[in-house]
Amino acid sequence: MILTNLAPDLRNVNLFLVGMMGAGKSTTGQVLAQRLAYHFFDTDALIVQATGQSVDAIFQTHGESGFRKIETSVLAELASYRNLVIATGGGIVLTPQNWSHLRHGLVVWLDVDLPTLWTRLNQDQSRPLLKTPDPRATLAALLEARRSLYAQADVRVAVPGEASPEQVAERVFAAIAPVLRRD
Repeated sequence: MILTNLAPDLRNVNLFLVGMMGAGKSTTGQVLAQRLAYHFFDTDALIVQATGQSVDAIFQTHGESGFRKIETSVLAELASYRNLVIATGGGIVLTPQNWSHLRHGLVVWLDVDLPTLWTRLNQDQSRPLLKTPDPRATLAALLEARRSLYAQADVRVAVPGEASPEQVAERVFAAIAPVLRRD
């Protein structure tokens, strides 16, 4: 298994998963953390826990900018620890300050195509950014606007729509192994 050789190469470095909502960052992150014997955190879940409000409620009360400030604070806290797999919110790459925190680890972009994202999200009413007259067009616009930011990740992992979280985790391990060996 790739993990046997990979874990020592990680040298306790955090893995930050970035990508669009619906990319599978949380489910894949849990698998990665389990296989690496790391702790798993989801920034959106921590925000909900810290504020006592849903992401949707935070967007309604404080707007996206208020949410992004909380998100940056949570990310800064997490970045100070080691041995973590962190599933980030899809928009975390929008705040330049966040990149200084993300660079405290290895940034992995889970790249999922638009049709797959739409299939996964079209019934999800919890996504505040998709509460628009045309959520599919909004999703496409968000993906296009963020693609160049996601591309700044250390590693890009193309995720086929039919891949299980375990298969995606294997793809992540395969993609990061050459990057780690360059050090």
